[in-house]
Amino acid sequence: MMNQPLKGSRRTRSKNEVSKEARSHRGAKPLQDKVETLVTQMVEPLTGDLGLELVEVTYTKEGPDWYLRIFIDQPDGITLDVCQALSSKVSPLLDDADFIEQAYFLEVSSPGIERPLKKEADFRRYQGSKIRISTYAPIAGQKIFEGTLKGLDDGKLILELKAGSIEVPLIQVASARLMIDL
Repeated sequence: MMNQPLKGSRRTRSKNEVSKEARSHRGAKPLQDKVETLVTQMVEPLTGDLGLELVEVTYTKEGPDWYLRIFIDQPDGITLDVCQALSSKVSPLLDDADFIEQAYFLEVSSPGIERPLKKEADFRRYQGSKIRISTYAPIAGQKIFEGTLKGLDDGKLILELKAGSIEVPLIQVASARLMIDL
């Protein structure tokens, strides 16, 4: 009874508990990268066989829970039935492979209207579209750019901004997404 917090009181954590929690999250990024890579290798043949594009695999911790998210697309768009069909094929494969130690929620969905752009093919496909990119280091004094994707040339994105054009080396792009053009 002594360790139970009183009703309406707030329990604080000891230094040892905080230290233990910090240590448990220290290796999270390599774990996430490993899971994302292995799941991508496992799911890509399935999506190809079903005529789907594997857009992205993410493995993230949100609060106490882990989420494995698989984002897929196809020219006509993604329906709930397509997501369920892929999920029913992926789930038993993941159970059999059993390389994810943590309990997790599996989500299969469309990347949405503001989908991420990851591969060179994505940048070619969405040429002429509005995009938002962030870079690892500042370019021309900034790290966030919003504009129209004019093309990809020699490993550089060509963006038309309000102030003119800019070239951004693809290796400097930390993230890129389509933007809703209102």
